Amino acid sequence: MTDRELVARISRSAGGKAGYKQLVRELGLGGGRERRLLLEQLARLTARGELVKLDRELWSIPRASSGPAGTRENLAAGRLDLHRDGYGFVRPNARQASGNDDIFIPPDAINGAMQGDQVLVELEPPRADGRRLGRIARVIERRNPTVVGTFHYARSERQQGHTVVPFDERMNQPILIPPGAEEPPQSEDATPHRVLGEEARAAADYDDLEGLIVDVEITSWPTPTRPPMGRVIEVLGHPDDFGVDVEMMIRKHQLPRVFPENVLAEARRVAHLDREEVARRRDFRGLPIVTIDGETARDFDDAVLVEERADGGYELQVHIADVAEYVRPGTDLDLEARLRGTSVYFPDRAIPMLPQELSTDICSLRPSEDRLVLSCVMQLDAKGNLESYEVSEGVISSAARMTYTKVHLILEGDEEARGAYPEMTDDFKRMQRVAMLMNQRREERGSIDFDLPEPVIQFDEQGQMRGVTKSERTWANRLIEEFMLAANECVATWLEDLGVPSLYRIHEKPEPRRVVQFEELAASYGYSLGLGPLPVKRVQTKGERREAYGRGRSAKTHEVPEDIAVTPKMYQRLAKRIEGKPEERILSYLMLRSLQQARYSEVNEGHFALAAPTYTHFTSPIRRYPDLIVHRIAKALLRAGIAGRGAIGQGRLDSPWTHPQEGFAGIVLSRRKPAASGSYHGEPPIPEPELAQIAEETSQTERRAAEAERELVEWKKVRFMEDKVGEEFAGLVMNPTKYGLFVELADLFVEGLVPIDTMMDDRYSFRENTHEIVGDRWGRKFRAGDRVQVVLDRILAQERRLQFSLVVDVPLPAKGGARPAKKKRKVEGRKPKTRKSGYRKGKRR
Repeated sequence: MTDRELVARISRSAGGKAGYKQLVRELGLGGGRERRLLLEQLARLTARGELVKLDRELWSIPRASSGPAGTRENLAAGRLDLHRDGYGFVRPNARQASGNDDIFIPPDAINGAMQGDQVLVELEPPRADGRRLGRIARVIERRNPTVVGTFHYARSERQQGHTVVPFDERMNQPILIPPGAEEPPQSEDATPHRVLGEEARAAADYDDLEGLIVDVEITSWPTPTRPPMGRVIEVLGHPDDFGVDVEMMIRKHQLPRVFPENVLAEARRVAHLDREEVARRRDFRGLPIVTIDGETARDFDDAVLVEERADGGYELQVHIADVAEYVRPGTDLDLEARLRGTSVYFPDRAIPMLPQELSTDICSLRPSEDRLVLSCVMQLDAKGNLESYEVSEGVISSAARMTYTKVHLILEGDEEARGAYPEMTDDFKRMQRVAMLMNQRREERGSIDFDLPEPVIQFDEQGQMRGVTKSERTWANRLIEEFMLAANECVATWLEDLGVPSLYRIHEKPEPRRVVQFEELAASYGYSLGLGPLPVKRVQTKGERREAYGRGRSAKTHEVPEDIAVTPKMYQRLAKRIEGKPEERILSYLMLRSLQQARYSEVNEGHFALAAPTYTHFTSPIRRYPDLIVHRIAKALLRAGIAGRGAIGQGRLDSPWTHPQEGFAGIVLSRRKPAASGSYHGEPPIPEPELAQIAEETSQTERRAAEAERELVEWKKVRFMEDKVGEEFAGLVMNPTKYGLFVELADLFVEGLVPIDTMMDDRYSFRENTHEIVGDRWGRKFRAGDRVQVVLDRILAQERRLQFSLVVDVPLPAKGGARPAKKKRKVEGRKPKTRKSGYRKGKRR
């Protein structure tokens, strides 16, 4: 029985509760092994917060009920997200949540929980305005055994010890360090602190810890009356020391960074090519197969080839490193890879999922070296439509290691680049032609393509940051993207048609509330997704509940449709309408924010952004654990004699989010019935309950890595701006709020805030209905997408924020009268002076 089925069975029991003996009887369990597996499953679900253990042999669904607060059934489990002001929100675990609203937790109801903890919330009776409030009953799982922060010595003898201020501002309690606990333990076999292969200054001994970055182990968790206590386990160095920022992020996000010796030993033992294995595989050696990667890449996990058929169609070969041949289930390598979940890429270093003996050696598709691969050979017609595919185990010897830059120059007709690879020029032109056809087919079905530039950090020879540029996406990049997308779809289609449990990469339809919020913003620019009127319900946003808290008034409510028949084509059409327009950048950004986050799942729900009925991750097993799992499933089937071939029937890959009348568009996807012929009837290579657990774990590790990567880039950008205080920049208003204008600097991708109380040429207020900041006197308006000039006033290093002030021209009066003398001046960011009346200039009376 899967986890989902067990939770559903308990929820159907009287009162949403079930006992151990009741479950044994209902499930007809026999011997001790089956009963032990049931207890392990119940324990796992309890640890995840999907069940609540009421007593020794009784479990309950943690859900809100109509009963009074304090009853054991009136519970919800989820992850706590704290705000720096002390309150927090708990988002119920997705599988047991009865709604999309987060639960608001007041500061006095945190009950010793910390940022990121899995908690059990006791819900209060629903408020008249629909708000969900609660108090934390207990912590299910602590997520921060260690905390990185800034060390400060006790300032007086009255203090009970030294303190460490957490780097994460959501942890708003300093950690108390008792006297004697500030000295990190010394270990002779400790792994040296290394950045870019050199000893970082943080490895030095420090006599004075004041202001240094340290890593602290929590020895006593906080209570409502006492802060957390800990001991220093590592000194990272001064915040300005080279490489310390990377080490801070690694520790803040609990990223595994050092491979244990047993894992390294196993990697060395398995990292060799078995010639008997080579002999039994399909041989692709001798073909002009190439890898195309970034300039600094060292792990080449995909190689491609496109050949033209006699009938005008094409054969597309995608070869992926066969990592599963070396990383076997249950081994030390496998357990470490699962723990990491993904490789993490920082601007100046990477934390690989696999040791270098595998990632950059035996599994890397290096030129002129025999390598084991899992291949997907696809047949396309002359228009780029997929006709069929074949998945097989193979061996290749890459003809060349190409880069995106080289291929781009060849495609652009650069004579020097073409002269260096004369025999491959036609191959790359053919690849581009096929990729463009495939891209057209994806567009026709509604696939969304947001071409948003990403920041790229540039470094000098000493490793110091010297600038930020935007990433360039050429057809050299896009042809690899198209080929990988096609391979992922074909493998997902093959596994789904067989009816074999597998991992899918799913992207669910946007939440109605987010779609409506985007529609309101788009309407202010004269655009729309084209949604029709639908039945509505009244809801509140997290920000509105936060704003209303403590002010003696109810939060504002909005009317939102119960469901919205939104399709990928609606997004695609709007993206094309705004292409090249001044508002393209901001509306593309807002469209992206309205979509849900893609994740892994054992149940296929389709991929909304790709308009794909089925999709998986197959093409990056060196750096993503889900791809490795899909490889294991595919290899198990192939070695069981299951054919890897399949035909793509007409309409098989069409978007499931389409309807002749788009107002009725929608999707209901469940596991498809196995194909009539060639179906797999044996034991699944990996049971579905295990796949569900892997999907949840890898979705979390993916988000953890993305957050660490993003936060380090933001930290480096803030540090880069330190010597630019007082300089003027061109910027783009990204988001007007009640706090002020969030502005992104042009070409630098650096964002900061213009506080509303520093905009002193008028009395400004935020108008929520139009999402604008408007001056009450002169009527000057600021909205998302406006171009502005700003001056960098100050840097809030601890919060990693920049504070700007506007450079404005005094506008015309809103209601007639003499126009003031026009002069360009800076709107000061300093503290406003106080008038004789006692009111601050620029503040509302």
